[in-house]
Amino acid sequence: PAPAMLSATMKLCCGIAHDHLRRLPGLKTTAVAAIQEDIRGLVTRGSHQLPSKISLYLQSLMGKETAPCPESAADISPSLCSSVELSYITQGERALQQALSILQQHRSWQAETMLDTGAAVSSAALPGLGRVFRAEVVLAVPVARLHQELFERMEQMPQWNPTLSQVKVLRHIGTDTVVTHEVTAPSPGNLVGQRDFVSVRHRGRRDTAIYLVGTATHAEPLPPQQGCIRAESRLSCMVLQPLAGDPGRTRLTWILSMDLKASSGTELGVFSLPQGWIPAAVVTRVLPQSQAEFIERLRRHLSAATGP
Repeated sequence: PAPAMLSATMKLCCGIAHDHLRRLPGLKTTAVAAIQEDIRGLVTRGSHQLPSKISLYLQSLMGKETAPCPESAADISPSLCSSVELSYITQGERALQQALSILQQHRSWQAETMLDTGAAVSSAALPGLGRVFRAEVVLAVPVARLHQELFERMEQMPQWNPTLSQVKVLRHIGTDTVVTHEVTAPSPGNLVGQRDFVSVRHRGRRDTAIYLVGTATHAEPLPPQQGCIRAESRLSCMVLQPLAGDPGRTRLTWILSMDLKASSGTELGVFSLPQGWIPAAVVTRVLPQSQAEFIERLRRHLSAATGP
């Protein structure tokens, strides 16, 4: 069983910690690769069951060395994964565990008043995240099609979502983790102003659902801001589930918490932005409306792509 194998390989790594064995990088690399394989097995069965200390321990074992990255059977040759890349995988897994906890345990959602975009949006104030928004909608496409647009083809998003001027993948780590740079498009009359984000995005699966999570990260070298204010995605998670009894349709649940980066004016309840001072309540209203508008644009894009 995977837990037994994990226990054995952990003990092996503990033995490697002795000075007389630390000079055997091949053994160390093999042990870490075995741990990674067991962790991936646990994640496949349910990432919320994976102890966060395992990933931290893995990083401490790795140091500055390299080990084989998780790879699919379709990969031609193994890639090497640095401790920095492992940290991105860890960030993605932690974000996924946090999202699962919110989705499974939190119940105190309050409905947001929205324009008629077909999406139901609610919100809740959560410790460590502030106000989190949840959007729910059913889309007339299968999970695989939606997953392709939101993960595999994320760099093409600005073609159908005019609020984005760029989505660029800066780095691929394995098959399920990427580092991205996103830039919002300038818009006349937009009180919030132009923002950019550097994020780690991670893909997870559990039963028939696909989880697409994202959270702010640091990348070297940092992309130029080009006049934007660098904001942060505290947590984003899109859950794609086939509709019960109708696999040709998908239930999309999207939780989102963002830090749009206030200035020193926050203590006065306002944000200092290039366009001037605006109430913090306005920014709070922008996020759920942006979710609903994104979903509506996604719906139109999918409808146009499939055709009559």
